[in-house]
Amino acid sequence: MIERIIIIEKTDPVTLYGVNNANMQLVRNLFSKLRIAARGSVIKVIGEDAETAQFEKTIRQLENHAAEFNRLTEEAILDIVHGEAPRDIKQDEAIIYGVNGKPIIGRTPNQQKLVETIATHDLTFALGPAGTGKTYIAIAMAVRMLKNKEVRRLILSRPAVEAGEKLGFLPGDMKDKIDPYLQPLYDALEDMIPAMKLREYMETKTIQIAPLAFMRGRTLNDAVIVLDEAQNTTTHQIKMFLTRLGMNAKMIITGDITQIDLPRSTQSGLIQALRVLRDVKGIGKIEFGKKDIIRHALVQRIVEAYEAFDNEKEETPHKPEASAPSTDE
Repeated sequence: MIERIIIIEKTDPVTLYGVNNANMQLVRNLFSKLRIAARGSVIKVIGEDAETAQFEKTIRQLENHAAEFNRLTEEAILDIVHGEAPRDIKQDEAIIYGVNGKPIIGRTPNQQKLVETIATHDLTFALGPAGTGKTYIAIAMAVRMLKNKEVRRLILSRPAVEAGEKLGFLPGDMKDKIDPYLQPLYDALEDMIPAMKLREYMETKTIQIAPLAFMRGRTLNDAVIVLDEAQNTTTHQIKMFLTRLGMNAKMIITGDITQIDLPRSTQSGLIQALRVLRDVKGIGKIEFGKKDIIRHALVQRIVEAYEAFDNEKEETPHKPEASAPSTDE
């Protein structure tokens, strides 16, 4: 009799073990001759050498499956234990599988083009209105490259510019004040990476989320760097950001030039960068439109209504409002 110790590193143990340890109980039943104890990320197994070796091999296969698809079903466990390919894998072009096994795919032609462009270019601009999925797809591609060990780090950034409201008087330290600006990036990551694994990535700085000002002075090698809301960068900020690109790195810049929150006297760095870099080879650019909006159906109608309103306002000359009639006699 020997004892083997197996450390789970690639996936969240909760995903592997299942709700109320249901997956682990099934594995115990399938390897009934072995004594198996699982606690946290450590599995101990006692039994004959050949059987414990087969058990470890099976656990590694289950771990790899859970890490790739962010789920582990009873059907997949039975197939893997019996030496077959899991039948619950969906045959589609998923970028990655999100939490609970939800496939994240390019749902519109432009989203699919963005996937291809990011794969073939070291610098990609993704432009378009809210709800087109440009940031979500960019982060999904970054997470895939991190999972596939194509890069060592994932760095997400945004300029800390208010969209009409002031956060400076909120209580807390610098992180507490800045986090509200970065919350959309956290939301996307939480859809794609199990909570425990995401916490580990953040603690080890494998995934870093920081405002744009924190990028100054850094050279970012072996990384995917995503800049969101780039329309709110100044010309100096985006030049500084673009020159952070290091060896074996990819940079993805997303923005919507119709939603600039900078002071009227400040030029958007994104608009300038697109003009300056338009003839530079090796840079990809995908432009999204209203047809790519995949949020609630009302979002597309809202975007169209505001466009029509803005166009009407530009075409109609401004007329001063008539003064109210006097009530004095």
